Amino acid sequence: MILTALYAWMVGWLTLRAAPYGSDIGSALNRLLAWFAERPSTAWITFDRVEFGANVAMFVPLGVIAVLWFGVRGWWAAPVLGAAASAAIEILQAVFIDTRVADLRDVVANTLGSVIGMCLMLLLAFLLSPPHPRRHLQSEA
Repeated sequence: MILTALYAWMVGWLTLRAAPYGSDIGSALNRLLAWFAERPSTAWITFDRVEFGANVAMFVPLGVIAVLWFGVRGWWAAPVLGAAASAAIEILQAVFIDTRVADLRDVVANTLGSVIGMCLMLLLAFLLSPPHPRRHLQSEA
C-alpha cells in the first residue's frame, strides 16, 4: 500500500505541476536530441518519441501494481486503471494547468505502459506457477 501511494504521488508530481521538468533538464535534453539528430543512425530519436517512451515507462509500474492488487484473474484492471488514470490526468491538465497540453497520445502511451506492466506480471506468474498435475502425468506416460 505504501509503494502504491508513493507511485501515485510520483505520477501526480510529474504530471500535475506547471512544467514536467526544469530548464536545466530541458536544456540537457535539447542538447542530447540535437546530438542524436546530427547522426544518421540516431536521427529517428526525436522529442515526440522520447516523450512517448517516457509516458509508456511511467505507467509500467501501474500494470504491475494492478496485478498485485487484483491478482492474475483481475488482469483486466490494469488497462482500465491505466486508461482512467491517464484520462483523468489529461483532463486535469486541460482544465487547471495553462502551461501543460492535454494530448490523446499520452493516454495511449500510458495505457500501453500499464498493459506492458500487466503482461510482465502475468508472464512472471506463469513462469513461477507450479506445473499442472494433469500435464505432468501426461508427460510421464
